Amino acid sequence: MKNQYKIAGMTCASCAMSIESYIKEQDGIYNVAVNYPNQSIALDYDTSKVSIKTIEEKIKQIGYTLVIGEHKTSQNTFEKLEKKKLELLKKKLIIAIVFSTPIFIMAMFLPEKIAYKNWVMLLLALPVLFYSGAEFFIIALKKLKHFSTNMDTLVALSTGIAFLFSLFNTLNPQYFINKGLVPHVYYESAVIIITLILLGRFFEEKAKSKTSSAIKKLIGLKPKKVTAIRNGAEQIIAFDAIMESELIILKPGDRIPVDGKVKKGHSFIDESMITGEPMPVEKTKGSKVFSGTINQKGSLKIIAHKIGNNTLLSQIIKLVEQAQSSKPAIQKMADKIAGIFVPIVIGIAIITFALWYFLSPNITYALLTPITVLIIACPCALGLATPTALMVGIGKGAQQGILIKDAQALETAYKIDTLILDKTGTITEGKPQVTDVFWGKNTNSLQLKKIILAIESQSEHPVAEAIAKHLKNKNIDKIAVESFQSSIGLGAQAQYKNITYRIGNKNLILQNNIIIPKTMSTKANNLKTEAKTVVYVSDKTHVVGIIAVADKIKESSLFAIQKLQQIGIEIHMLTGDNAHTAKAIANNIGIKHFKANVMPDSKGAYVKQLQDQGKIVAMAGDGINDSNALAQAHVGIAMASGTDIAMESAGITLMHSNLKQIVNAIKLSKVTMKTIKQNLFWAFIYNLIAIPIAAGLLYPINGFLLNPMIAGAAMSMSSISVLANSLRLKNTIIN
Repeated sequence: MKNQYKIAGMTCASCAMSIESYIKEQDGIYNVAVNYPNQSIALDYDTSKVSIKTIEEKIKQIGYTLVIGEHKTSQNTFEKLEKKKLELLKKKLIIAIVFSTPIFIMAMFLPEKIAYKNWVMLLLALPVLFYSGAEFFIIALKKLKHFSTNMDTLVALSTGIAFLFSLFNTLNPQYFINKGLVPHVYYESAVIIITLILLGRFFEEKAKSKTSSAIKKLIGLKPKKVTAIRNGAEQIIAFDAIMESELIILKPGDRIPVDGKVKKGHSFIDESMITGEPMPVEKTKGSKVFSGTINQKGSLKIIAHKIGNNTLLSQIIKLVEQAQSSKPAIQKMADKIAGIFVPIVIGIAIITFALWYFLSPNITYALLTPITVLIIACPCALGLATPTALMVGIGKGAQQGILIKDAQALETAYKIDTLILDKTGTITEGKPQVTDVFWGKNTNSLQLKKIILAIESQSEHPVAEAIAKHLKNKNIDKIAVESFQSSIGLGAQAQYKNITYRIGNKNLILQNNIIIPKTMSTKANNLKTEAKTVVYVSDKTHVVGIIAVADKIKESSLFAIQKLQQIGIEIHMLTGDNAHTAKAIANNIGIKHFKANVMPDSKGAYVKQLQDQGKIVAMAGDGINDSNALAQAHVGIAMASGTDIAMESAGITLMHSNLKQIVNAIKLSKVTMKTIKQNLFWAFIYNLIAIPIAAGLLYPINGFLLNPMIAGAAMSMSSISVLANSLRLKNTIIN
């Protein structure tokens, strides 16, 4: 059985690693891949040896929840669990802040000898440790049962021992006083550590809760109700009730619920979600239609050929799910090393206690030094190293119109060596526009423009709409024409002052024996080589004008592509458009690698093909048809002018829809990752130097022994230094 499920309760990438390593050990499990960003697990297992219920129980044993059931049901259950988790986390954080703030003030600013000070701090610390921070201790215990550790283990140990030591000194201060030592308490260290970590987790969960699901958006493209003909009458039925070979009625504006063929009617269908092309496609009897596309102005009767999970839209949904789940979990350096770091710190603390206990007659030192080790080794600086730099980097990007959806995209962007660009809406403007207009000699162009506007305003064709819009923007007023006729697939005609004017393609002109002057013919052929749609305008006998309509290349595209190629990135272009248009655009923009007539599943496969060659691939697009490829790529880059689904599938969204922003995103990734590495370096160097000193390494040399209070302050300073280094990113110039 191969299946994918949601997992609730993961808080970091090391959680994913723990689940993966634990489940792999179970008999009957062939393969397991836990995806932290997607909060999911992909399982390949033998149902004769292990059941999903058993796997669910095993995962529950180590503190997480496997959500099983049908896709829609499990998704809803998962969302409810995550919402409940966020609400509980918020409540715990508020309580932690309320109770830890007075503890911190009392410990830092009030004299030691104030009566009952320690008792007041003890009472205030109880709800922070045993309510707000309870999860750290619960998870640490569950990990201990299975001989594993993570950052929660270190947090639980350091805060737990600091609290127990403080509790002992509160209940029995005379023990240390009799030995000539001050019975310090460290309640503030314990509660502040818990509060800071809860604050970080709250912000992370809050960000995740705001991220809508691309899958959910795609599913929303399926209409809830459709009109079908049953028993000779029209009936409104549920989408799920559609049967194969059923006759479906589509009215203007309806979203198509199935893959099928037109039986009767004439209309234009917006298929941009499949092809990415802005030009609606004309549909007549026998034409194929696809689920999720939108019927425009006409009415159609279609026969359902593929329904439910067999439709093209369902296949796109499946491909996006697979691409998202196949992404590796974010393996941040701190989490990778945590698996080794935590046991080493615990081992050092135990060895420190043993050495002091057996080599020194002072039991106090044997107790204080391991506590100092655990406090000073607390992973605050280590835990802040990556998220703080990412937070500042993401904020810096947002200021410049580069929205980072997930950290993995920012971590990977500077490594990309191959960039795939969708044509329409990414390289080009994404909508048909009039690019060229030529009039014949001795032509009254102003009057002709008024006639053209009058005719094209009555046509439903997308090219006619583009021409009409162009003329309206030129403040042209239409005049009254007579005998308007529209010819499907050819164009339209009407009369003005008893003269018939025709506007359409070359076939319309030839069928009516209209003469095309040589100059006009040459001009039309030149425009066609530039991948432009040519519209002929004629009077009764001659072509008197030519209008070219095309999806214009953005002014910024050429500069951006040249810049990207200069920094060593190989550019590929994919489009659902025809080969002739693709070649013309590629030549104009300087792209060597391009592919035309590409369907959505082929785009994802193309990305995978390049990835299999060892390339780090980024994909930039703006349509639903790009969503699979955006999810499959190492870095997905969406244009804000495109669809919500493209933006949900991508890790980065460019608010200005300008390819120059991709260059800036790569630069931002580079400086952010440099900052992260600096933070991690200093956090580890700090631990490397501080832990041996905390253990008492200098005591035999000069009698120096680090006080736990100073250790707590040093731990705080290390966190502050990491924060300060991250904040330097704000002043970095990206352009």
